[in-house]
Parts: sequence; structure tokens; C-alpha cells
Amino acid sequence: MSTASPASLTHKKYLTWGNKIGYGSGDVAGNVVYALLSAFVMIYLTDQVGLNAGVIGTLMMVAQLFNGVTDIGFGALLDRTHTRMGKARPWMLWPYFGCALTLVACFAIPDSLGETSQYVWFFIAYTLLNSVFFTANNIAYSALTALITKNPAERVQMGSIRFMFAFTTSMLIQILTVQGVRALGGGADGWRWIAVIYAVIGLAVNTLSVLSVKELPATELDEGRDVQAAETYTFKEGARLLLANKFYLIILVVYLVQQIFTATLNMGIYFMTYVLNDATLLGMFAWAINIPIILGLLFTPVLVARFGQMYKVNLWGYIIAVVGRIGVVIGGYLGNIPLMLAFSAIASFGMSPLQGTLNALIAEASEHTLLRTGKRIDGMMFSCTTLGVKIGGGIGTALAGWLLAASGYVGKAATQSASAINMLYFMYLWIPAIATAIILFFLSRLDVEKANNKIRATLSPATN
Repeated sequence: MSTASPASLTHKKYLTWGNKIGYGSGDVAGNVVYALLSAFVMIYLTDQVGLNAGVIGTLMMVAQLFNGVTDIGFGALLDRTHTRMGKARPWMLWPYFGCALTLVACFAIPDSLGETSQYVWFFIAYTLLNSVFFTANNIAYSALTALITKNPAERVQMGSIRFMFAFTTSMLIQILTVQGVRALGGGADGWRWIAVIYAVIGLAVNTLSVLSVKELPATELDEGRDVQAAETYTFKEGARLLLANKFYLIILVVYLVQQIFTATLNMGIYFMTYVLNDATLLGMFAWAINIPIILGLLFTPVLVARFGQMYKVNLWGYIIAVVGRIGVVIGGYLGNIPLMLAFSAIASFGMSPLQGTLNALIAEASEHTLLRTGKRIDGMMFSCTTLGVKIGGGIGTALAGWLLAASGYVGKAATQSASAINMLYFMYLWIPAIATAIILFFLSRLDVEKANNKIRATLSPATN
């Protein structure tokens, strides 16, 4: 029985534009959770509930310790899943109901509880949301990149469309949330109802996204090779395969640093409130940061096709991003808001290609393990998406809480001390710039496509 060659599979068209857009819309649901938490949960807890930023940061950091096991564990479980819906889609669909409930719980801490009970309430809700429900949903969502198409160009298109939805959602949440809370009555009621609205929207869009695609049969995914199924090797062996893949480790570090970047940049609500003295400027900066990324994502598939690889596009993009973030630092210390906005836009445009290609890079990293070992671990490989997001985001948010507490920041205060203001400059300007430079360094070592092509060139025609 003949099988299609890898070359023919990578040129075959698997998806309609309806499939691609339906898939991409799933990141509306993901960012309803992520953007709301990362941008607003800290200020809700400090300035509405009245909790200590340092304690909150510590609780977030402790919660992320569970993620190292749960993320890779859910990835391994996905690899062993066989249903009529496929491997990933059930895990994307059902856990989101838990995401919706625990998201609301994070923004609905009862005033009647004592302070210790309020910390406990938040810790339980935050841990369940991040370590269980969001883990299962987001690993499955990301893994679909490798499970519904074998075409690299379609994977890049999926990533670009996905992150256009992601950054549009993030931008809208940053623009609308403060005004939305006020419109819904302000105070605790306003925060609770805005979380309910976002959770319902996320639940509806996530369900539609799941139903918009179908997974490929295993015979087509394995390209006619004699691939060892995940059930035939242990979790420990799967983890060893991950650690032996240097590209997985590089992508994981990139995710971690990206999320530290995002978490500290999301402290912009503090910077706008206490440094620029206008909280509504957050919306203007959201436009300046997100619109260039969305525009850049439109061009990413064209640029990758033009240069024939993701590596060069990502590398040059982040060189531009580093220059842009340095410009934001200069503009910030000059107090020049238009300059800050302009350089924020330049930096974001440079970052956009990586956002569009990250899932495709993970799929290539998974192919690297398959080519080297004959073992498929897509679920465990895509664990880096949530492992990096949550641990990096947890570190970043915890770091922000610790730095705020160390600087003498006082929640609900009309003005802040000079040490707190200086810390806000460091958090909003310097940490993102340093993180961008670190990502550039690791991207210079992420030429996974070249490595895979070398391996394919050594394969005999019989195995090719």
C-alpha cells in the first residue's frame, strides 16, 4: 500500500479560510482569561479588595509551582486520548466551563470574608483556573496546529490569524474594562459583572472554535512512518524526549521571558494612574501596542513565504523590537507621551512575526523529535505554550507585586511615594526592554527548520 510522501503532504491544502478563522477565534476565549487576569487582577486585589501586593505576588508564584507537573501531565494525557472528536478537541471544549467559573471567582471575592479568607479564596480560584482548566484548554488549542494540518504555510497562517484575534481581544479588554466596570456600577459589583460578561463571551467563542475544525487521522499525521504511539512509552520517557529537544527548551524560555515582558507591561495601569496621572491613557497605549502587532501578523505569512523560513523573519523582527523598546525608555524619561506611543508601535510591529510563527515553530520542534526518534509527543511538546505562559506570567506578576511592595506602594492612596514612582518607571520601561533583548538572543539559536531539513536529507527514499 503506497503512502503520500512528506513533500506532497506539506504542499497539500487541508484547511478552508473558514477553518482557519474558526480556529483563530479560539484565542478570543483564551485572552478573555489571560488578558483580564494579567492586566487587572492585581489592581482589583490591591485597590478594590485592599490586599497586599507582595502577598498576592507570592500566592501567584506558589500557584505556578503546580503548573510544571500539570502542564506536561495534561500534554501526556492528550497524547493518550482517543475519541470521536479526536485527541485535542475534547480537552479544548469541556475544561473551558471551569475556566469561566473560576475567572468570575477571581473577581468576585466577598467583602464579608476576613482578610485571610480572601487570600485563600483567591489562591484556590487562581490555582484551579491556571493549573487545571486553562492548562487543559490551552494545550489542546495549541496542539491543534499540529493535528489539523501538515502544511507549514497553513500553520503559519493559523498562528497569524490566532494572534490577530488574541491581540484584538487583549486591546479591547484594556480599552473597555475600566469604563465597563464604571458603567456596571463600579466597585466590587462592577468587577464581578465585567468578569461574568467576559466569561460568557469566552465560553461561546471557545465552543464555536472547537466545532469549526476536525483533526486528521493518525495515518496521515504520521506520514506513512511506523510511528511509536504515546501509549507505548511512559511519562518519564516522554519527559526525557522533551528535555533532549533543545528547540523545545529554547521555545519554552522564549515563552517564559515573553510572559514576564507582558506581565510587567500590563502594570501600565499603575504607570498611567500614578506617573502620567491619567488611567484612561491605558486605552491609547493599548491601541499603539496592539494595532501594529495585528498589522504585522497580516504580513507575517507573506514575509515567511518571501524569505522561505521563519528564522530570519523572527530575528530581524526582534532587532526592530529592541530598538523600539529602547525608544520607549527614552520617551518615558523625557515625559514625551507621543514619543512613547510611536516607539511602542515600532517595537510591537517588530514582535509580530514571532507571535504568528510560534505555534508553527513548536510543530517543527515536535517534528524534530519525530524525525530523530520515531516517537510522536505533540501534546507534551505543546505543553510549552501553557507552561511558559503561566510560569512566565506568574513570575512576572509576582515580581511586579514584590517590587510594588518593596517600593512602599500603598493601594487606594491618592498619591504614591517617590520610591514607588521610581519603581513604576523601572517596571514599565526597563524590564520590558531587557526582556526583549533576552528573547532576541534566544531567537538567534532557534533555526529548527534548518535542523529538520538536514535530518530529512539523510533519510533514505524508503523512509522518506
